[in-house]
Amino acid sequence: MPQFIERPVVVEAAGNKPKQIEEFVGRVNTGDDAISIARMVSPGGWVEPAQTPDFREMTVVMKGTLQVETHEGMFEVQAGQGIILEPGEWVRYSTPGAEGAEYIAVCTPAFSPDTVHRDEAS
Repeated sequence: MPQFIERPVVVEAAGNKPKQIEEFVGRVNTGDDAISIARMVSPGGWVEPAQTPDFREMTVVMKGTLQVETHEGMFEVQAGQGIILEPGEWVRYSTPGAEGAEYIAVCTPAFSPDTVHRDEAS
């Protein structure tokens, strides 16, 4: 049976500046713990605390540039590009450019504050 999602739920974001998270599918909006799908809009100069999540995160950038820092290097993910991070990988997301970024994040299993494991020092 189809489940129509009339609108996303805005979820509080971590970071040094306000970032908008609109969850379409996930624990908050649909009660789904297997997957979360959210639209993110982050301003220029935004930095999120580093994390080592227990979930796989697939990200597609729609506008701007998302900077993704990992132990393997720094990735500048431009509009029209994507990146996949596996569970247990250390990562820090940011949008240092003036234009910020708009992107879609898909997490499996669904994002949870209990499974993101943010670094205390970042």
